[in-house]
Amino acid sequence: MKPIPLRAQLGLVAASYAVVLATAALLVYERHLQYVNHPDDVAAAGGMYAAGDWMLEIFIGCMLLVPTFVLLLVIRKSENLYTGYSRILLGLSLTAPICLGVLRIPAVNQGTMVLGEICMDRLLCSPIVIVGLVVSRLLARFDRAKRLTLYALLIEVLTLALTAALFIFAARAHRG
Repeated sequence: MKPIPLRAQLGLVAASYAVVLATAALLVYERHLQYVNHPDDVAAAGGMYAAGDWMLEIFIGCMLLVPTFVLLLVIRKSENLYTGYSRILLGLSLTAPICLGVLRIPAVNQGTMVLGEICMDRLLCSPIVIVGLVVSRLLARFDRAKRLTLYALLIEVLTLALTAALFIFAARAHRG
């Protein structure tokens, strides 16, 4: 049996990403319609709606992990492709400390700016990103790709730990 060419495999992965993103867009749109059609419910149970938004975010993040895992299996044999992928992961992980720094600006974290919401969502997605980084590190076969994914993983974990420490520190300072 003839193996599927790499280009076709990458095309299937790209198509699966498109399906996941289209599904995510549909789910977010349906959530938006729920807000628009039931504004009284949102006002009465805002915390429940916020929890639902967070669960939807986690669900979408987990959906994105599926084609990412398939992508890893496809590019695992190519050093150039996996190293490029690892560089992208390193860039992605650098967005976490940047978002944490931006959220430390009072005008961003106390206002209703979209930038603050984006940064907060990025930090809330950190555990899902860590899962993807761990799997990427475990499947890496080449030294440079292993090193880059390890750096990305360290940046992500340290940023998550710093975020938790800052939250605990702020909670104790506010209480005491």
